[in-house]
Amino acid sequence: MPPTFARADRRKTARAKRPVSIRKRILVFGGALLLAAAFALVLYVRDYAERASDRAFDRLLAASALTIGGAVQLEAGRVTVELPLASFAMFSGEDRIFYAVESPQGENVTGEADLSDGLAPATGGDPVFADKAFRDDRVRVASVGRLVSTAEGTGWVTIRVAETRGERDALAREILHNALWPILLLTLLALLLLWAGIGRAFAPLLSLEKHLRERSPDDLSPVELPAPSETAQLVGALNGFTARLKLARERLEALVAEAAHEVRTPLASLRAQAELALAERDPAALRRDVERIHEGAVQASQLVSQLLMDATVTHRLENQPEPTPVAPLAQEVVRRLSPDLSDRVILAIAPDAADANLSVDRVVLREAIRNLVDNALRYSEGEVEISIARDGPALDIAVRDRGPGIPDHEKPLVFGRFRRGEAGARIDRGGSGLGLAIVARVAEAHRGAVLLRDREGGGLAVHLRLPAEAAPVSQLPAPDRRHVLALLALLTAFAGAFSAPRPAEAAADFPAREKPAAATLHILGATDTGLFSHLIRAFQAAHPTIAVAYEENESRAVYDQLVSGQKAAPDLVVSSASDLQVKLVNEGLVRPFAPTRLAAIPDWARWRSEVFGFTFEPAVIVYNTNLVKPEEAPRTHLELAELLEREPQRFLGRVGTYDVARSGVGYLLATQDQAISSYFWRLAAAFGRARVQLTASSPEILDRIATGDLAMGYNIIGSYAFARADAGAPIGIVVPDDYVLVFSRSLLIPEDAPQPELAEAFIEFALSPAGQAILAGPAALGALLPGADGRWTADRIASLGQGAVQPIRFGPSLLVGLDRQRRERFLATWQEIVSPH
Repeated sequence: MPPTFARADRRKTARAKRPVSIRKRILVFGGALLLAAAFALVLYVRDYAERASDRAFDRLLAASALTIGGAVQLEAGRVTVELPLASFAMFSGEDRIFYAVESPQGENVTGEADLSDGLAPATGGDPVFADKAFRDDRVRVASVGRLVSTAEGTGWVTIRVAETRGERDALAREILHNALWPILLLTLLALLLLWAGIGRAFAPLLSLEKHLRERSPDDLSPVELPAPSETAQLVGALNGFTARLKLARERLEALVAEAAHEVRTPLASLRAQAELALAERDPAALRRDVERIHEGAVQASQLVSQLLMDATVTHRLENQPEPTPVAPLAQEVVRRLSPDLSDRVILAIAPDAADANLSVDRVVLREAIRNLVDNALRYSEGEVEISIARDGPALDIAVRDRGPGIPDHEKPLVFGRFRRGEAGARIDRGGSGLGLAIVARVAEAHRGAVLLRDREGGGLAVHLRLPAEAAPVSQLPAPDRRHVLALLALLTAFAGAFSAPRPAEAAADFPAREKPAAATLHILGATDTGLFSHLIRAFQAAHPTIAVAYEENESRAVYDQLVSGQKAAPDLVVSSASDLQVKLVNEGLVRPFAPTRLAAIPDWARWRSEVFGFTFEPAVIVYNTNLVKPEEAPRTHLELAELLEREPQRFLGRVGTYDVARSGVGYLLATQDQAISSYFWRLAAAFGRARVQLTASSPEILDRIATGDLAMGYNIIGSYAFARADAGAPIGIVVPDDYVLVFSRSLLIPEDAPQPELAEAFIEFALSPAGQAILAGPAALGALLPGADGRWTADRIASLGQGAVQPIRFGPSLLVGLDRQRRERFLATWQEIVSPH
């Protein structure tokens, strides 16, 4: 070879061996251009976008404050204000809204008393803007003044409206994105250069990829290619992984081979005995054959159970265990024995070991103790003693019996898989030879020991010694875990034919379908338990290891409980009072979440990715079909008022509706009626003359209508009425022909929910096709999302009436009805008209 080519080869070899830094190559080809060209332009465009966004949204803030200012009045020398319905209508985004009205003396008239902290009172009618931190968020505040004259003199009423900066920041980002063409051009140029650099920088990785692709599946030898410094550790980890994978595959192959060999023999024996029994004509001989078949089946069941437990222990040994109390676990093993066997067991726990814990998986330790006890009971007739005591830094669990014992020369051998001592084989009590092997594996994994000692007076003493501070358990690689789980499932299916069912555990409100329960989902709600249980049970069918505890209360009480914080927060809240749910969101008490089907929820039934509607429920008129004929049942709100005015004595004390002072959903429906209908107060006056019966619960009104105590009910939740009608109650349902209010029950996750992941799983299910089918079917709560199968879909419910469907939209406009002064005025007027006595 010529010297020139030799030097070139040496340089090529040196370059191949020299570590290459991918990071440096990327910085060289891309970093300089990106950092130098973009910085100044980004600052300029961002500043412009923020100023433009503030100007646009400040006009909306000022308009809202001026609208409220126009409603300021003086009554008996006191400043009052009733928020107009349009006060917050201009806020269509997902920002939280706050407001405050202060008298000239600085006293809070209504709204958030702490909104004015740090802000000067208004001194004129022109809006003044300020930014401040309020309730853990950044807000923009508009302040305007309203001049009033009182006995004390003339002064300015201060009106403030604040909005979080989410929407304006989003607009600023949109302007920024649309104005950055110069930066985009420079970025494209930089990307071209970066592409060329990456092609060179990742050449070694491509070589590694090619090398791995060309390997056969059975080649688990280490990778010896030269690697860049950034990937040297990766290659090392890959080599370590393949070494563990090789060991795991060898271990799995041995386990499968042993299991196949050991299971094949008893199954072949069972088949041969069954064939002989089929040909047997002598009843006595046939009975003996059946007894042998039963004995073989029992032995096969025991063998499969041991194989199953062997696979379970192998799987669970890879988990990081929590401290396990030993004494209660030993007591549990004894309790699980049949009564005739448990009477033979004596459990002795030393005082210094009563509270001892071991860092061993609970199931693994329980099965180790159970195998020792089963062996002692199987191969001996007398009493079996279990003792737990401390022995220096270790805990000694000893099981003593009066069986035949194990000769010294066999003691090292019986720890092998499927190995049994000669004395035990002669007794032939159906052992599998896996029990001591499982115990030995548990001891070895935790750096303990199993000791076999002859017992004075005859018998065997087995000592399981585990250190009080167990060493970390060596973990199996991921492929081995999958193989063990697959084998575990196979053995479970086979063992199901022989195993007896386990006893059920103690039930919660809605116990998990599979025991033990992985977790309990706590739901606080204002939905009838009987109807909501359909959705809960369907959720548990999809998540069988989750138990559910459901606490039912009135919608206002649900809101008060969350705001007060006096009780532990639930994981999930469900309520029919949309305004109170929006209020919780606006107060910052809700955790955000983006369900998979968020885009499918109608815009009116969700807000800020924090509260989500999931049902479609109209407010209907209900009547007793024995007291009111279908042809005379009112079809509109006006017809209802005219009927009560025309026949007041007939319906005196026989009409029911919500007590709006106690019921959150009742107040919501009443305020929406007031905003939509010009006949609302006429209807309220008719209620007053008929001495309407007020309650905080739709089910209570329906009960009284069904029994004939009431003739009609107004603004009843349609889902409850549909369910009662389907159950055969003598009620008729009218979906009004003029307009029908529709609301959606909503779900939200409290900010301090202890298990938000469980709540998220329930929301996902409620919005899924399976969950919506439950709402459209047995629950009769109404499916909100399109495409649901069932009787009570949104389209089907809307078609029951001829009027306009008026959904109650989630958003800041609902906060107007919750204003303190507006609520007090509404309730006072309602009380005066509807129930003056």
